[in-house]
Amino acid sequence: MIFVAMKMQKLELPSYNFKLKISQNKTLIFDELRKKYMVLTPEEWVRQHFVYFLIHKKKYPISLIALEKQLTINNRKKRTDILVFNKVGNPEIIVECKAPSIKINQDTFDQIARYNLKLKANYLIVTNGLEHFYCKMDFENETYIFLKEIPDYR
Repeated sequence: MIFVAMKMQKLELPSYNFKLKISQNKTLIFDELRKKYMVLTPEEWVRQHFVYFLIHKKKYPISLIALEKQLTINNRKKRTDILVFNKVGNPEIIVECKAPSIKINQDTFDQIARYNLKLKANYLIVTNGLEHFYCKMDFENETYIFLKEIPDYR
């Protein structure tokens, strides 16, 4: 096991000191929630930054955050990148993470909207680490309202 100092793309999120290492010629990042090293892909880089942002900046408790939570939509298994639950255990926020090189477009919003048909979360977030789109659901009008930022945990 060799520890590495690796230069990844700077994101439009607060920076953190992550534990990185190289194993079997792959760079890995330690995931504090899953308590294990994960392969460091550009999408994982964004996911780890956004999780830390939710915990340290927005004060969401670690105990309410799940990563890569599986769900079934039209008999197909899908996974949310980040799912934040409220105090009573219902989905509150879904976060869809893309690699910084991926442009966020309507397909990205359609993907998270499909997930939300099942989960019924109050907030949707789409990010590639450089751009972040925060939305509050308007279930009555079946649409979402864009916000400047996601609310702090309360």
